[in-house]
Amino acid sequence: MPNHLTPTELAREAGLDRRDVISKCMEMGVPIFQGRIDKSLFLTSLDAEQREREPAKL
Repeated sequence: MPNHLTPTELAREAGLDRRDVISKCMEMGVPIFQGRIDKSLFLTSLDAEQREREPAKL
């Protein structure tokens, strides 16, 4: 299973639109190198961003 995916492939796996993947990469500082994105870095960064936005659950 490849770890570096195109924005289209990553969008399919993450359940997002291709443009959303690219804009999220720009917002979160995830590099796009030669048209490929590190899947684990993207998903980890996306998860961390979502946790920041949610209020703490006790």
